[in-house]
Amino acid sequence: MTDTAARPGQPGTTTPPPFDTELAGPLHDILAGLPMPLTPALIPDRRRRSLAGRLSDAEIRRDGAFVIEERQVPGPLGAAEVTLLICRPAGAKGAVPAIYHTHGGGMVAGSHRSTELAGELDRAQELGLAVVAVDYRLAPEHPGPAPVEDCYAGLMWLADHADGLGLDPSRIVLSGNSAGGALAAGLALLARDLDGPKLSGQLLQFPMLDDRCDSASARQMARVGLWDGLSNQAGWTALLGGRRGTADVPCYTAPARAEDLSRLPPAFIEVGSVEALRDEGIAYASRIWQAGGEAELHVWSGAFHSFDEWVPSAVVSRTAHQARVGWLRRVLS
Repeated sequence: MTDTAARPGQPGTTTPPPFDTELAGPLHDILAGLPMPLTPALIPDRRRRSLAGRLSDAEIRRDGAFVIEERQVPGPLGAAEVTLLICRPAGAKGAVPAIYHTHGGGMVAGSHRSTELAGELDRAQELGLAVVAVDYRLAPEHPGPAPVEDCYAGLMWLADHADGLGLDPSRIVLSGNSAGGALAAGLALLARDLDGPKLSGQLLQFPMLDDRCDSASARQMARVGLWDGLSNQAGWTALLGGRRGTADVPCYTAPARAEDLSRLPPAFIEVGSVEALRDEGIAYASRIWQAGGEAELHVWSGAFHSFDEWVPSAVVSRTAHQARVGWLRRVLS
């Protein structure tokens, strides 16, 4: 198999930055068993991998640290119900803040029990928070805006029923990785524009923000690392079809399309220096600042997409975890 970890992006682009020494070897091994880039033919493979990695009830409960339940709640008008996985810290006294988790998977795979949920639970366990994870419809069977509409329906239900769940409706943080980051950012825009729940923050981890896929890093990393530029194009095309890259894409689906980034909840935005999504994440943070908003930006040197999920023991992964925990502690204080 071709080693896409070290191949330059496309003719005429610059050589990618070097990988962190603790990440380079593991990435080579990961790519040896993971066909890249994503294509429509590989979507079933990605779904099988996601299904195999789903967290069990026991893994989510963590030896009694969390009390969990699944609920079916009303979906968008005319659509099916939405599943929410509610994980509340056991023995909590009074209403606790909640992380509203939108899973990743490139818009085409993943679930509310995907392995990245473990990172949310790590942070929640450290800070005494609840996690509410939403399961949304996937592309290409359900093109945009179906995923973000499902997530917003779940968020509205959560805000309306938080008191009965022992959760604090005034302290909800949106959080998502990759496609989940796009959805979390889209939810923040929807909540602002529809006078929805007042949110404490948006934690955007390696977010897919721009369906146009035309940044310098998208070209530089077209075939480099995990979720390379070509995979990103495939994910957005699965979601939007022929609309991708046209004027017919709402900002709630592709948040980089938003003309106004003012009046949003505080944002934590992180990207790796060696990933296709790097520049759109940096641009989104800059535009929030330019609009007078609050954003904390981290560009992890030498890191690839979602590096900490794959190599949690690396120094940069542990540093990233602590940065997220510190930000959550501040916005929820």
